[in-house]
Amino acid sequence: MFTGIIEALGTVDDVRPEGVGRRLIVAAPSISPEAKIGDSVTVNGACLTVVACDAALLHFQIGPETLERTNLGDLASGERVNLERPMRLNDRLGGHLVQGHVDGVGRIAERQRQDDWELVWFTAPIDLTAQLIPKGSIAIDGVSLTLVNVRIDRFSVALIPHTLQHTTLGFKAVGDAVNLETDLLGKYVWKALQSFSA
Repeated sequence: MFTGIIEALGTVDDVRPEGVGRRLIVAAPSISPEAKIGDSVTVNGACLTVVACDAALLHFQIGPETLERTNLGDLASGERVNLERPMRLNDRLGGHLVQGHVDGVGRIAERQRQDDWELVWFTAPIDLTAQLIPKGSIAIDGVSLTLVNVRIDRFSVALIPHTLQHTTLGFKAVGDAVNLETDLLGKYVWKALQSFSA
């Protein structure tokens, strides 16, 4: 379980084919010295397992399901990624409960600068926006954010200067793909309502 509070920006060192999936190698010097094989780390919000590591690099294997449901298949050497290690049971929950199970991919539709803040609109699949409510939570590329507006096929969030400076959301452009994970509690409520209306 994660919080959506990004610990570090990593840099993709290499992406290479590996069987039916890919091996992703990320330079993460601020967290890799403490990492060990078997650890979980979210990369752009997708929970991956460390399969090899050293003082500078983390190695992950990405399977077909993850490649299909996330933006990780689009990564190339030199790109930056959001990284977070799982929370400990005695940690404060600074963001919201994030599983690292990406529900789908959205795209940046519009960026509206507001002094040193930004209001950013994202397009998303309709089945995901149906689970969203204004002032609810969403994880975008692993970043825990509060929803501002929700429409049929899009939603907006306000990005504070800290988020713009310390996550990939600060430099992604209109049209770029982002991983979306809707709120865990909201999913259960939505599922229950769907069963009542069926």
